[in-house]
Amino acid sequence: MRKIITTTFVTLDGVMQAPGGPEEDASGGFPYGGWQISFPSGEKLESKIGEFMSAPFELLLGKKTYDIFASYWPKATTDLEVANPFNTTKKYVVSHHSFEPAWSNSFCITGDVVMQLQKLKEEDEPDLWVYGSGNLIQTLLQNELIDRMHVWTYPITLGTGKKLFAEGTQAENFKLVDSIVSTTGVIFATYELAGPFTPDSKTS
Repeated sequence: MRKIITTTFVTLDGVMQAPGGPEEDASGGFPYGGWQISFPSGEKLESKIGEFMSAPFELLLGKKTYDIFASYWPKATTDLEVANPFNTTKKYVVSHHSFEPAWSNSFCITGDVVMQLQKLKEEDEPDLWVYGSGNLIQTLLQNELIDRMHVWTYPITLGTGKKLFAEGTQAENFKLVDSIVSTTGVIFATYELAGPFTPDSKTS
């Protein structure tokens, strides 16, 4: 049985919207697209990215993130460490409406998304990696489909924008399983869900 693993870039106040550039998501009049660029990851975190890319994985993406990736990675001439595995691996795209994906080896998931994702998890295939895809992550959290979360926290607050843990997030305990801090103050942390939170609950 494979895992669903998310990777999210967030600010200290939890904003995950458009970290890579203004064109990613300006919805709601978000004025800070590209906020991540001011904070280089540093050598330690770059090695973590290399570790990710060397492992077998398949992608699970929301439609908006898929459109951004599909317009960039097939044409990429730099960052080939990321581009090559992204272009060759299977890509599952969760969408409100059925469409025919143009990016090679991509498949649309629509309709009863939760049931289809549960079936995908039961397959003996590489883990499913989620990047960005804020709306999809809310669905995954609500239905307890996430096995592991990589959260990259940047030392900045924005005060506005879509958040990783949005309104309606369930009360859950998380267990920290890995962490690194870069010289620029970026914190990489890996969490696994550890059961529902109650006022008297404890995690080991």
